[in-house]
Amino acid sequence: MAPRGMLLGLLITTCFTFCFSHQNQEFALINSEKSTTKETERKETTAEKELDPEVLEVFHPSQEWQDLPPGQAVPAGSHVRLNLQTGAREVKLQDEDKFQNTLKGSKKGKRLDINTNTYTSQDLKSALEKFKEGAEMESSKEDKARQAEVKRLFRPIEELKRDFAELNVVIETDMQIMVRLINKFNSSSSSLEEKIAALFDLEYYVHQMDNAQDLLSFGGLQVVINGLNSTEPLVKEYAAFVLGAAFSSNPKVQVEAIEGGALQKLLVLLATEQPLPAKKKVLFALCSLLRHFPYAQQQFLRLGGLQVLRSLVQEKGSEVLAVRVVTLLYDLVTEKMFAEEEARLTQETPPEKLQQYRRVPLLPSLREQGWCEITAHLLALPEHDAREKVLQTLGALLATCRDHYHQDPQLSRTLASLQAEYQVLAAQELQDGEDEGYFWELLGSINSLLKELR
Repeated sequence: MAPRGMLLGLLITTCFTFCFSHQNQEFALINSEKSTTKETERKETTAEKELDPEVLEVFHPSQEWQDLPPGQAVPAGSHVRLNLQTGAREVKLQDEDKFQNTLKGSKKGKRLDINTNTYTSQDLKSALEKFKEGAEMESSKEDKARQAEVKRLFRPIEELKRDFAELNVVIETDMQIMVRLINKFNSSSSSLEEKIAALFDLEYYVHQMDNAQDLLSFGGLQVVINGLNSTEPLVKEYAAFVLGAAFSSNPKVQVEAIEGGALQKLLVLLATEQPLPAKKKVLFALCSLLRHFPYAQQQFLRLGGLQVLRSLVQEKGSEVLAVRVVTLLYDLVTEKMFAEEEARLTQETPPEKLQQYRRVPLLPSLREQGWCEITAHLLALPEHDAREKVLQTLGALLATCRDHYHQDPQLSRTLASLQAEYQVLAAQELQDGEDEGYFWELLGSINSLLKELR
């Protein structure tokens, strides 16, 4: 038993020794790799330290390729390559003389002064930070310059308010301004010049529809209407000027004006002796009140408005007023015709408004009061613009006045004379390169009338 036990123990010892030796080899291999990795990292760190631009020594190359020892730098502009056969880096000089001159000033073993085109990451970061700082400074300078320019051109609102307060100047709304102007005009202590100035300024504001309606809210419109009764021609003239601006395309103001007696006052001024500038403004106010307001047109006929206009046209030296009167009549006739036509074609005209137009006997009144003959005689006016408006009115009245036109030999002679005149003018337009110009259109209107009268 003893020899067997010794033999068994020897066998176990041998196996254990064999296994342990193999295990140590494995562990030895692993430890060798770790040691190799650490050694490589140490060498790379050492190489980086050696490559630090602040501690590198200069290698002086020649015109031939030479091996570049590790840890040495080369002058700027040198050729460097990697020899694929030996794995070593090689370096040589460029051929230019400027790089040779650079080498002459260098001494062997001298540390390299970093003044090259190669930069470390820290250098780039520092340069980028400086660039950003410079851009911010430049942007800040531009902003400051722009702010200084704005301050030079404009003043702060607080400063303006303070200055206005010191000057006792208050910023007013349009409503407040109109109230102030009406009070000045209506004040017995205001001079004639102050009243005229107030009306002149008021006319500017009442052009706006909202302002004209605001004029009603504090009774300003009636004050201006009452100004038509003034004994001063200038006051009547500028009061009519304000009313004409306020009436224009403003139904609410037109209704209030009719109820305030404006129509009667305007007709009285046209029927009495007044300066021509005043009558122009009064006629302007009348036209603004009648247009697109059939109820006012009905009242106009009832108050004898056509007779007043007929007398106005027949006055000597009233050619300017005659053209405006003919234009008003043309607008009223065509306005009613368009309302009827619109109602027939689209049925969009409100029935009430259409009924109001139908209650205005405009065309029969024009025929009865001799406007067929009056309009035809106005063709004798010398101005082309006046003739154009008369021709338009004759065309609008053609259905109503056809028999009068046929019985008026003077009208035919006048149309024939105008036809010859405008044929020459139209031919001249064609020679000047104007196809279907102004005179050509007038000639067409004359030809149409002559054709209807034959």
